[in-house]
Amino acid sequence: MKRPFSATVWREGEWVVSQCLELDIASQGATEEEALANLREALELHFEPPVATHPPTVFNIEVEIGAA
Repeated sequence: MKRPFSATVWREGEWVVSQCLELDIASQGATEEEALANLREALELHFEPPVATHPPTVFNIEVEIGAA
């Protein structure tokens, strides 16, 4: 099954960065084509079923918000 996603592309120094807007997943490459190909691979990996050797550990963390 294929699904379309929106991506933005911009240059950061020597790298071209690509980011999927719907999932906030990003990748990079030396060219726009490479950055988009790497983003496509990252998205495919994101949707692969997890293969865990043991159950994950869940942690609760506290974060200071609005600290100056």
